[in-house]
Amino acid sequence: MRRISRITVAGAATASLALALAACGSTSTSGSSDSKGDKGLAIAYDVGGKGDQSFNDAAYAGLEKAQKEFGYKTADIEPTEGETDADKQQRLESLAKQGYNPVIGVGYAYASAVKGAAEKFPDTTFGIVDDSTINAKNVADLVFSEEQASYLAGVAAAKSTKSKVVGFVGGVDIPLIHKFQAGFAQGVKDTDPKVKVLSQYLTQTAEEGGFSSPDKGKTAAEGQIEKKADVVYAAAGLSGQGVIEAASANKVWAIGVDSDQYKQEALAKYKDAILTSAMKDVAKAVYNLAKSVEDGKPETGIVRGDLKTGEVSLSNSNPKFAANAELQKAIETAKEKIISGEIKVKSS
Repeated sequence: MRRISRITVAGAATASLALALAACGSTSTSGSSDSKGDKGLAIAYDVGGKGDQSFNDAAYAGLEKAQKEFGYKTADIEPTEGETDADKQQRLESLAKQGYNPVIGVGYAYASAVKGAAEKFPDTTFGIVDDSTINAKNVADLVFSEEQASYLAGVAAAKSTKSKVVGFVGGVDIPLIHKFQAGFAQGVKDTDPKVKVLSQYLTQTAEEGGFSSPDKGKTAAEGQIEKKADVVYAAAGLSGQGVIEAASANKVWAIGVDSDQYKQEALAKYKDAILTSAMKDVAKAVYNLAKSVEDGKPETGIVRGDLKTGEVSLSNSNPKFAANAELQKAIETAKEKIISGEIKVKSS
């Protein structure tokens, strides 16, 4: 059951929400209006917004599941170009003021905004995806062991390369993406020390478009392919679409990230080039936080998803990948050793 405090707050009019958010991102709402006028989960997207076929879309899938199951109003807010931390905080506060609960910032860039909003709205549960620094009583830090899934991607790459050269393209040169690169490189080297790993980051900051520029991703992948890379792993948000396009055009393998990119409609014409995807179940984490609030026992503190919980994994949708018994055995063996602690995966 919901807490009484949020039922009371949620009776506020929705018209002011649209006005408050007009200057700090576009808004979409969905769901049925129950007799209480109750509101539920709201998410504010990271760079790239909805339609990135990756991180943000996974968060939206969690929102959709919560909306269908709980039958309440939801909201999802797009980022705006050049926005400040103050803009992000205003967005979260506007959602909380209107009675949305929980309110989730999708991406580490929301750290300052979530911390500030949580202090002003202590009766609202906030969440942040990919950040573990908030340490507040009403905030859930939804984090993942991306390095573990990336290690398995490295095993897959080492087992699939014929040229003995593979590539990694990171969106932005930050600690979060270092986890992907470190796990991938370790998985490759542990599987076949003779395989060379080429690594490149697209930008130093997100504002430069590292997570939102498919053209940058395509150019980087093409450069690695020219150096004989025949498997390229991208951890670059929307920019990863360019990596997948380049792999398809050059008839080499791409490894997707965050969501099962083989299944995504926008990438359908490239799917035969997608070997697998290193997934983290952002949808499940978002839904679980919404459910915890719905049940009256909101999650708080660090909530980690890893191989053991099943919230990071490799996709198995490509039939060629799934049918490769030797490859599948190698991945399963590595997975078991990571879960048992026999393999310690580096995060930097």
